[in-house]
Amino acid sequence: MKERLLSNIQGINEEPQEQRLRPQYLNQYIGQEQIKDNLKVFIEAAKMRNEVLDHCLIYGPPGLGKTTLATIIANEMNVNIRYTSGPAIEKSGDLATILTSLEPGDVLFIDEIHRISRSIEEILYSAMEDFYLDIVIGKGEESRSVRIDLPPFTLIGATTRAGALTAPLRDRFGVHCRLEFYDIKDLQTILARSADIYGCYIDESSTYQIAMRSRGTPRIANRLLKRVRDFAQVKNEGLINEEISISSLDLLQVDSSGLDNIDYKILECLVKRYEGRAVGLETIAITIGEESITIEDVYEPYLVKEGFIERTPRGRKATAKAYNHLGIEYKSQ
Repeated sequence: MKERLLSNIQGINEEPQEQRLRPQYLNQYIGQEQIKDNLKVFIEAAKMRNEVLDHCLIYGPPGLGKTTLATIIANEMNVNIRYTSGPAIEKSGDLATILTSLEPGDVLFIDEIHRISRSIEEILYSAMEDFYLDIVIGKGEESRSVRIDLPPFTLIGATTRAGALTAPLRDRFGVHCRLEFYDIKDLQTILARSADIYGCYIDESSTYQIAMRSRGTPRIANRLLKRVRDFAQVKNEGLINEEISISSLDLLQVDSSGLDNIDYKILECLVKRYEGRAVGLETIAITIGEESITIEDVYEPYLVKEGFIERTPRGRKATAKAYNHLGIEYKSQ
């Protein structure tokens, strides 16, 4: 599958661009008001007591700002942050190297924390609770346990699958932050801020057109803005207005509901090819020429979330909303 414009997964070489757009402090962070209000209190209380912030678990779909929020927490606490990911920690020695390199009060950010191995997770328990590591050195009769004291630190774990975490690990996080999809108004504010950073002009109607198609995800909104900016640069002297926004997004095959050409293929397969009958996943995959796992993990979640298709014991079915979106009369089966 080629890199998708509407994917909420970070694309190849997107990190430098995203880094440029990321806010650095809570007063710059747009949306997620309840989480921001709570974090302000927790951070201020920790600073007043001269303590480290409780360990934080940040979870939600990709592209909503988990890494950004972790960076902001470190900045608000005036400490350094170390980044790693669950799959990157393969051995206990990897974890020990990372933890022993931290300074008192530092933040350790582990992305995809649900993917760390069970053996590493068990070592992490004592590090989170009592700030020490118990590591076994050697094998057989020559093995011995070594305790390493650690400086107080804050662990921030990020995951798209909070349910995949074991209960003992999840319970060791004192602060839980569940990121929600953004509404159009907040996305418009994000787009206006990003356009200002890019140094381009965009009007309010244009931010609305882009926000409508962004699936409630800032990462997608900023990606669409970059592409619309390209069209505006070539065709409209760099000015992003409603006309250039709509024409650009139409050329990019992104409609007002945030559906692209593959989404349309899936809906048309269900509605036109199989006339509203329940269809198996493998059948859909063969019909539209995509892998079944790609449909299930990449395309289907948004279509189900927005009510265009439903999963049944017999297969996938198009809803009345899908028929209306395609301009076809819906007849109840």
